[in-house]
Amino acid sequence: MGDDELSEIRQRRMAQLQQQAQNQQSMQAELEQQERVKSQIQMVLMQALEPNARERLNTIKLTKPEFAGAVEQQLVQLAQSGRLKQKITDAQLKELLRQIAPAKRDYSITRK
Repeated sequence: MGDDELSEIRQRRMAQLQQQAQNQQSMQAELEQQERVKSQIQMVLMQALEPNARERLNTIKLTKPEFAGAVEQQLVQLAQSGRLKQKITDAQLKELLRQIAPAKRDYSITRK
């Protein structure tokens, strides 16, 4: 190998390493942004929900994360728009969950 080939290989490798470093930095920045958003949502929920309602929402998040995320988004929107005058109680959260939850189909099986 000549010096020209060697220097070209080094330059390509340096360019690859720089690209990888930029990708890692952008991924790190994206993760940090997601963490900030999550913490802001949690702060809004802490202010909008009473402890029992928060506990119920956390339990739902364990079983149905997508549904809980939709409920959280709706609660955050209500809080940010100023439509919440007081903290949401557990009973109020139950009612909200009933309204948001998809309708369940009742199946009846009759045997002859």
